Amino acid sequence: MKYDTVIGLEVHAQLKTNTKIFCSCPTEFGQGPNDQVCPICLGMPGVLPVLNKRALELAIRAGLSLNCEIAETSKFDRKNYFYPDLPKGYQISQYDKPICKQGHLTVKGKKVRITRAHLEEDAGKLVHAGAEGLHGSTHSCPDYNRAGVPLLEIVSEPDITSAEDAREYLTELRTLLRYVDVCDGNLEEGSFRCDANVSIKPAGSAELGTRTEIKNMNSFKAVERAINSEVERQIQLVESGGKVVQETRLWNEATGKTFAMRSKEDAHDYRYFPEPDLVPFNVSRDWVKEVQAAMPELPEARRSRYVEKCGVSAEDAYILAENKDMSDFYDEVLKLGANAKTVANWLLGPALAFMNENNLDFTQLKATPKTIADLADVVNKGTIGTTTAKQLLPELLKDGGDVNQIIKDKGLAQVSDEAGLKTAVEEVIAKFPDQLAEFRSGKVKVRQFFFGETMKSLKGKGNPQVINKLLDELLPG
Repeated sequence: MKYDTVIGLEVHAQLKTNTKIFCSCPTEFGQGPNDQVCPICLGMPGVLPVLNKRALELAIRAGLSLNCEIAETSKFDRKNYFYPDLPKGYQISQYDKPICKQGHLTVKGKKVRITRAHLEEDAGKLVHAGAEGLHGSTHSCPDYNRAGVPLLEIVSEPDITSAEDAREYLTELRTLLRYVDVCDGNLEEGSFRCDANVSIKPAGSAELGTRTEIKNMNSFKAVERAINSEVERQIQLVESGGKVVQETRLWNEATGKTFAMRSKEDAHDYRYFPEPDLVPFNVSRDWVKEVQAAMPELPEARRSRYVEKCGVSAEDAYILAENKDMSDFYDEVLKLGANAKTVANWLLGPALAFMNENNLDFTQLKATPKTIADLADVVNKGTIGTTTAKQLLPELLKDGGDVNQIIKDKGLAQVSDEAGLKTAVEEVIAKFPDQLAEFRSGKVKVRQFFFGETMKSLKGKGNPQVINKLLDELLPG
């Protein structure tokens, strides 16, 4: 029997605030255990939470980028569960009145519906210790620095039908949240985390199967592998006469398999009730309009612009727009009049290679938009050729500098004087009579040999267009 895969994703994105969602403790990553805590985020008796307005603003910003409806009235609820990573025994979250709902994200032409995006506080972290290691640890130490960091949980509808599509959805979502400066998307630091709800059903069936939730995936590659593994497990289970049960499973990267953690809770198991210490709040439509007006151009719109107005291929446009810093840089270069396709080729070729080789972020490069525009200008004028420009580009990315002065100091300017180049072409043709005879016999590919030898004699500084023109004139027709 053939099966359809049904996937819904829950993403927890830490919001880029300086302080926690309900107190003034800092949110900086990497501090000593329990260095960033106070009575409020530790859940001490008698304390009162106060909503961080910046967290609410970022939630609205994210919701608008996801085409969500922004609630006019929203509220917080208590989600009750007894885990050691939240000392007060419940999590302040949102249940029936989330801040954002009914949106969508388009991923490579496919629309994935967003059920809701709601605010909540993050939990702490357990550090498993002892001589026996993680799985046989003798004790666990709670670190509450992360407890109370503002989270936006973004829940998709089960519209995703393959592990590859799930990875692409997560990539696009992280790109979007980075664009609108809501979340830094750092998987290594846990500021962008994902749980996957996975089920199978007979191909073409309208009835959904029983889902399992997969946790503990720390990369997009791990998400893809975990989903594929879980789908295979469910198919084998069903075809052997077993039954999929609703449960939470953990992904083990070493074994490449999921394993059961606990039975999966439903909403009623958490015994939600309205948070009594935080009153419902209204979201002004004027404020929403202000947030909307401050939004940048989003990745999907940029890709369309690059393809339609700049003549960039759809594949290149996707890569250009994926990194906002690169995309902003590219736009600044275009404003200075540089050729769009030439600059795109440089950024996606030599520039990306240079960054990968030197483990650099785009913001660490020394070249300015004017530097790259000047480089495109000297190529357009014929001062240097495209090969020389690509060779010069890594130096500019590393150290910056004045393009024209560097060309002058290094003697890189190409020879465009037709009289001088004619002499060089004539000398090359005379130097290789055997190849000339081959050309005369109809082997037209030998023409490239004469071009290469001419460039070699000029140490790569000959103007290619002029040399080709002279070869057309001087080689026998």
